[in-house]
Amino acid sequence: MLVVCQCNSKLKKVGNTYFFCKASDAILLATRLLHNTMAANGATTTGAPPAKKSKKANDGASTEEDTETQKALEEIDACQNEIDYLNEKASEEILKVEQKYNQLRKPHLEKRNEFIKSIPNFWVTAFVNHPQISGILEEEEEDCLHYLTKLEVEEFEDIKSGYRINFHFSPNPFFENEILTKEFHLGTSGDPASESTPIRWKEGKKLPKQSKDLKSRKRAMEHKSFFKWFTDNGDPSYDDIAEVIKDDMWPNPLQYYLVPDIEVENGVDEGDSEEAEEDDDGAIEEEEEDDLEGEDGEEEVEEEEGDEDGGDE
Repeated sequence: MLVVCQCNSKLKKVGNTYFFCKASDAILLATRLLHNTMAANGATTTGAPPAKKSKKANDGASTEEDTETQKALEEIDACQNEIDYLNEKASEEILKVEQKYNQLRKPHLEKRNEFIKSIPNFWVTAFVNHPQISGILEEEEEDCLHYLTKLEVEEFEDIKSGYRINFHFSPNPFFENEILTKEFHLGTSGDPASESTPIRWKEGKKLPKQSKDLKSRKRAMEHKSFFKWFTDNGDPSYDDIAEVIKDDMWPNPLQYYLVPDIEVENGVDEGDSEEAEEDDDGAIEEEEEDDLEGEDGEEEVEEEEGDEDGGDE
């Protein structure tokens, strides 16, 4: 409550009542109180809409955007389902093609193996020349692999479920087996699994005989030696050597057997470069001999001139 009194005293307040000496002071205080009350209720003196209503407008726009985004995501998901369906169909078609051509390749692979048998040490040479397989070969194992006469990779009919690698050996002083097989397949749990033929080693011939400090390139390999790789069935999902044999060595072993003995650098064989060096050396020697002969001739001329001068005197 505001009361204006006729006195010279300043503003007084008794309870909720304000006493003023001037009407102008009462009007000023009333204006301030009104402004504070409107601000507390979210209103403004300029007539602007309250902040709460503005927030409701923003919420409406956000809801509309969310609806559009949800619709777009549903359409994307539908497209992805179609893509996945086509990918699955493509895999089925590719599988059929692979199965067809596996059958067509078989007679040629068998014929190739027959010719390979006629070449001594073909497989051990190819293994030694291969950058990854050679990394797990120890000297004693190389000796044993001289008896390896045939290598073959057999994929299961459905291809996806697994394959086996067969190593055929001639009679040898290391073990009794004629064929050593390592098989990779899906286990009962659906995880990759592997099995290998137990090796019947002859007495005192088990390989590797002892662990050795291998070269750095060998230490980088997961398996320390060839026969340790063969007998290890711990984690077939990370078997790099098996993948190398199946996908690199088996499709074309000839490329590793025919590694050239003479390295070619800049298009010139070492033999050619050696011949060129010999020719250069020969040319240099001839030039040196010519120079010596020239010097000897000059000395003879000088001696003759000296003799003539002596005779004149």
